[in-house]
Amino acid sequence: MWPRLKDFRQKLGRLGIVFLALVLLYGLLYVAAPASGFTTLVLFALYVAGAIYSIRLLRRSVKQIIWRLRNRLIVTYLFIALAPVVLIVLLVGIGGYILAGQAAAFLVSSELERRMDALSRAEQSIASAASDRRDATEREVIPTIQTRFYNLEVLVRGDRERRYPRDSALAAPPNGWKDAKGIILKGRRFYSWAHVMTQGVEVTAVAPLTPDFLADLVPNLGEVFLVSESVDEQSSAPKRGSGSGGRGRRRNRVPPRYNRVDIDVTWIVPLPFSTWESPGKTDTAFLVVHTRPSAVLSTVFGQGVEFSQNVLTFFFIVAGLFLLVELVSLMVGVSLTRTITRAVHNLYEGTERVKVADFSHRIEVEGNDQLSELGRSFNRMTENLERLILVEKEQERLKSEIEIAREVQGQLFPRSAPALKTLELTGVCHPARMVSGDYYDFLRLQDASVALAIGDVAGKGISAALLMASLQSIMRTQLTAGMPVQAAVGATNGGGPRVLSTAELVSQLNKQVYANTSPEKYATFFFGLYDDETRMLTYTNAGHLPPVLMRHGKPELLEVTGTVVGAFPFSPYAEKTIQLRAGDLLVAYTDGIVEPENEYGEAFGDDQLFDLLGRHADRDAHDIIARVMEAVELWTGSSELQDDMTVLLARGV
Repeated sequence: MWPRLKDFRQKLGRLGIVFLALVLLYGLLYVAAPASGFTTLVLFALYVAGAIYSIRLLRRSVKQIIWRLRNRLIVTYLFIALAPVVLIVLLVGIGGYILAGQAAAFLVSSELERRMDALSRAEQSIASAASDRRDATEREVIPTIQTRFYNLEVLVRGDRERRYPRDSALAAPPNGWKDAKGIILKGRRFYSWAHVMTQGVEVTAVAPLTPDFLADLVPNLGEVFLVSESVDEQSSAPKRGSGSGGRGRRRNRVPPRYNRVDIDVTWIVPLPFSTWESPGKTDTAFLVVHTRPSAVLSTVFGQGVEFSQNVLTFFFIVAGLFLLVELVSLMVGVSLTRTITRAVHNLYEGTERVKVADFSHRIEVEGNDQLSELGRSFNRMTENLERLILVEKEQERLKSEIEIAREVQGQLFPRSAPALKTLELTGVCHPARMVSGDYYDFLRLQDASVALAIGDVAGKGISAALLMASLQSIMRTQLTAGMPVQAAVGATNGGGPRVLSTAELVSQLNKQVYANTSPEKYATFFFGLYDDETRMLTYTNAGHLPPVLMRHGKPELLEVTGTVVGAFPFSPYAEKTIQLRAGDLLVAYTDGIVEPENEYGEAFGDDQLFDLLGRHADRDAHDIIARVMEAVELWTGSSELQDDMTVLLARGV
């Protein structure tokens, strides 16, 4: 029971648990206090949590559905092939709707414009006839124009006043009107009107723009209205028996639907109109056209409804063919998808077998295409995996041995520098690999002196690290056991004190390295003895980079007193002595500091090192070393070292 509840809770998640808790809380509140504000707040929180939880469930379901490659490819086909078709169908539908509506509105508005132009021209003819007292012409023009308008009223004023029809109550327009034509608002109704003034004659003609009149502008098109906030549309409807313009009660003029796609189309276009009481004032009314695509097509083509139906039928036949091609393409895509996903599924099963170390499993391969070749490659891979695993195990063994060597080498470097009264010693080594061929060491002697050394073995890796360990062992053995000495200055006949000789120690070191290593193995080596009482440093430099002495911010290089150790058996070595004053900074380093190159092949160089030491000579020794290492890494542009980097600092105090 409890494990099932635990699984159910994990499937719901925290948000699902919150959603269920809100549902229960809202149910209790709805029963106890349905009208409280807290109940409303809980309901709002329930809606928000439900929306977020639904989105998460949808995302989780989509991920589960498209986890299989086959489903993902099918979804991809739907987006690539079906989605554009749906968008095109929507575009065609929306475009057809807009085109049908705009075409219907254009047909009605253009016909209305032509009739209003005809009314204006008729008024000009009436005005000319009235000025010449040609009543016959006037009587001929008016009946002609009356056939094009419902309930047309004409007022002619000149030397006398005449009305058509005789019982017309049309009043003269307010003062301020000049020649005009178009749509006018008079008494909360729209009229088509024209007003002409010429040679003392004023002619005014108005005709109501009723829905029946507007619909009859383009027969069989549909219903047409003029609407505005200032007009009662129903008042514009014709009355039963209203003269020649009477058309009886309003009826539904929208043509019948011929098929399911012959939808209702309603379109609106703005038309300007004037106001009878305010000469020169204009506003905007809206011409509303309610029609169907079949009616628009029959009107445009002028071939009747049958022709428009044939056009629509042809269009839908072509659309059906396109849809059929799309469905066939989808079926072909799904079929190809199965061949792809079958191969991928086989690969998936193969990788699962390999995951449990079953390298004997082979994939069934059919055909000779790229997927088949992929299966064969997988089979060849499993054949080689066991051998590669053996190689990997061997490499792991070597890595573990190298790690042991690194730990052993770490024990060879001095853990801390000996405490001296007049000198501070610091050394750091950063290996380019797991083990280093660089070497530095400090060793406190029995008297008030300390031995310090730094070396660089030719090569890298294990062999260099072994030679480095040999150098340290030989040097420490000589210092603690053999200790080569020479007579002090001023001693005669072998008498007087004898002091350690750095030259003799390096010479003995050279002979032993040469005798116990291969000919190509050698090392640069700097060895010094510092007397804490006299501040004197006696050193021998066997081919190592000259250490730099920073004194008063200026670099001084120590001399090289011999060649590398291990190359020749009887190489001569000399020794030099300098005094380290308080504030002096002696820096010994390996070539991993000055030889790394940037992307242009330029080495870091001694000059940059000396400049860096001069700017930071007064800082802590560890800080100086850190800045040197950082500067070299920035110069190379890579955190991977090109060579072992070792620095030994001695500061006079």
